[in-house]
This record gives sequence, structure tokens and C-alpha cells, in this order.
Amino acid sequence: MEEQDRRIGIDLGGTKIEGVVIDVRGAILSRERVATPAGYAAIVASVAELVRRLWQAAPGASVGIGGPGASDAAGLIYNSNTVCLNARPLRADLEAAIGAPVRLINDANCLALSEATDGAAAGAAVVFGVIMGTGIGGGIIVHGRVLTGPHGIAGEWGHNVLESDGPPCYCGRTGCVETFLSGPGMKADYMRLGGDTGREPPAIVAAARAGDATAELALDRYLERFGRALATVVNILDPDCIVLGGGLSHVDELYTEGIERVRRYVFHPRWNGSMVRSRWGDSSGVRGAAWLWTSDR
Repeated sequence: MEEQDRRIGIDLGGTKIEGVVIDVRGAILSRERVATPAGYAAIVASVAELVRRLWQAAPGASVGIGGPGASDAAGLIYNSNTVCLNARPLRADLEAAIGAPVRLINDANCLALSEATDGAAAGAAVVFGVIMGTGIGGGIIVHGRVLTGPHGIAGEWGHNVLESDGPPCYCGRTGCVETFLSGPGMKADYMRLGGDTGREPPAIVAAARAGDATAELALDRYLERFGRALATVVNILDPDCIVLGGGLSHVDELYTEGIERVRRYVFHPRWNGSMVRSRWGDSSGVRGAAWLWTSDR
């Protein structure tokens, strides 16, 4: 296999940095993980060193990077929960450290691209990829291309205001989708109903299935908000396929009652778009980063 048929993907997370080398068929040829260091300069140096090690298996392979936050046309990062990255020219600094061009987008876009390329949404013309975990993110793929927009915020449904009198969000608004549909959001709503403070979302869902009245109400409220929030996206984008990733994507009720709630609010009496669980799970982000150089962004 020619070296140019190999690609490097980097998933820059808050606690770990993962890198892979994949071939044109999507097979992972090499994988390495390191802990995310503290501080901006240390992160740039760590990513550069990881790329250099991966180049030993794939000399000169293209480099795609997915990370937290949005990147605007000037290459500045903002709204990252790895706060030392904010207002920094991360792409330019990485290119200088690596000595090669890189493509950089957020992790939700990487998930969407991975699943649209060879995952659960392969073959779909318009894909909306969703991350539902400690935060809520989204990415849009149109005919194989990542849609980011000039400000890098395309797909950021997590910061649409769902209920104006809702909980405060780190972004400065109140009642954002993220404050309800993230893992911490589900737990906080359950606690507001009087639920056990020690229960995390998987335990809340399990309790609801077992007939716990408070957990049942919390799960029903969660599914209702999920339906209203996602229907807004569908009304604007009308995707062929919605792919769910992140820890809360494993809540089976999303694919039954959840999609029925979406149908209830979509502006079409017979909407039949599909909603599926991601094929690649936790590997979607790093795989999508590797595919960035084939997406003609």
C-alpha cells in the first residue's frame, strides 16, 4: 500500500489525546494515546510529538485533528471546555510545531464525518451527527463534506435556548439544550424532582425502567425535551439520517419514544427520517479527524 493511502487522525480531548493511522478502507493500522498535559504550549508540543511518532508508521501522512470548541475562519478557538485553548490560533501553532498543514474541526463534526463516511450513516446525503455526553454538540455533513460556516458554529444545537427560564449555562445564557440533555443536565433535572443525588444518568434510566416514579418522570421530561430540541434542527436541516454518539446515545428509549417525540414536533405529518446509534462509538472522533483530508472541506 502506498504511503499516501494512509491518514493520521488526532482526537484532542480534555483528559487524553488519541492518534491513529488509518488506510483508505478505514482499517486502523496504528493507535496511541497519551494524557493531555496542562497548559497551551504543552498541549501543542504533545500533539506534535504524537504526530511525529505516528509518522514512523506512515511517513508524510496527512494530519486531521478534532478537538473541543469551535474554530473560526481566522483559526482561533473559542467555547472550548479546555479553556487554555480559547482565543488561541491552535491550527497555525500546530502547523508550525508539526511542520506540515493540518485540518482542524471540533469533535462533533469529526463524529458526523466518520459516521457519514463508513459508519452508521454511510450513503446518506445529509447527516446530522450528535454528541450527547457531558455536553451537547452537533455536526453537519452534506454530500460527504463538513459544513462548518464562517464562524465554525454550524450544528451547535446544544446552545439553542430551549426554555428561557431554565438553568444557567456556562455560555452565559439560560435554558440551553445542553443544560437539559447533557448527562449533568439529566441528573440535575432528576434532582430537582427530588431524586437521589447519588444517581448518575445510567442509574436514573435503569430506575425508570424498574418503575421508580421519580426516575420515570425525569426520563419522560428528558425525552420530551429531546423531541422538541431535535425537531427544531430537523425543521431547518431535514437530514436523511441523524446519528447519536456519546454516553447518552446508549439510552435505548431515544430510538423508540424519543424519535416519536421528534415526529410530534416536526413540520411534516409523515416525517420518516432515520435516527441511529453511531457505529464507531468512542472511535468516531479520531476516525473522522483522519478522514478530514478526503472530505473536500
